[in-house]
Amino acid sequence: MRIIQVTDRSTILINELIVVWESSVRATHKFLDEESIQGFKKELPQIIKNVPILIVALNDDDKPLAFMGMTKREIDMLFVSDTCRGKGIGKKLILFAFSNFNANKVNVNEQNPQAVGFYQHMGFEVYDRTEKDDAGNPYPILYMRKKESHIKMS
Repeated sequence: MRIIQVTDRSTILINELIVVWESSVRATHKFLDEESIQGFKKELPQIIKNVPILIVALNDDDKPLAFMGMTKREIDMLFVSDTCRGKGIGKKLILFAFSNFNANKVNVNEQNPQAVGFYQHMGFEVYDRTEKDDAGNPYPILYMRKKESHIKMS
């Protein structure tokens, strides 16, 4: 596996990332109904094109296993294919974000307890909460920042 920053966001790559996203969301976002998943899926190509920093974890055949989007030092999204969850890929992406971008913030759906626990394990703590997401949907968001004293390098 290798991790790369992607600048050329081809239609082929975006379609592969959508497959990763859907696999991840269906495994972890049990609070979303089918209509919501399809709605987000329609918006995803534009979101992927517009995220300032796109990091992708690739297998030996250069197929995406996971991806992360960032704005400056904030992690905007991180999705790992369901078949790859629990294998350390998300951790490697976070460590990449720490070492290459000095990442220090992330927002996470409160209704995704696995993600909340993962980010806490990686050294983030909750500092704020909203009842709705940025689009006004009824999905509470936890705002997390990296603990200054916490260094998780292994």
